Amino acid sequence: QVQLVESGGGLVQAGGSLRLSCAASGGTFSSYAMGWFRQAPGREREVVATISRSSGIKYYADSVKCRFTNSRDNAKNTVYLQMNSLKPEDTAVYYCAAKIASVSKNHGEYNNWGQGTQVTVSS
Repeated sequence: QVQLVESGGGLVQAGGSLRLSCAASGGTFSSYAMGWFRQAPGREREVVATISRSSGIKYYADSVKCRFTNSRDNAKNTVYLQMNSLKPEDTAVYYCAAKIASVSKNHGEYNNWGQGTQVTVSS
């Protein structure tokens, strides 16, 4: 099992940027596909972005395409989510998650989760 710790959330004005980091420990990071998910109050958890083990396959939800960039550094056991042009509707708790082998958009397939980091975008 890999342990995940997110950081980088906070309060930002609309149009601003934040960079989330997710540090992994306790496992072979390069064996895990990684996903970023978010959950706003009263809403279901939704996929934001995913990245394969070697970064060769990336997925972005339509709502964040061209604004968010997902990357990973396997040497540092860390995955990043650069969020630009933030909107109030991006406000949510953001989670990183890991699963062995192939990447997936389905949060139910991920069995390793971080504690989440709050992102609040003011208008």
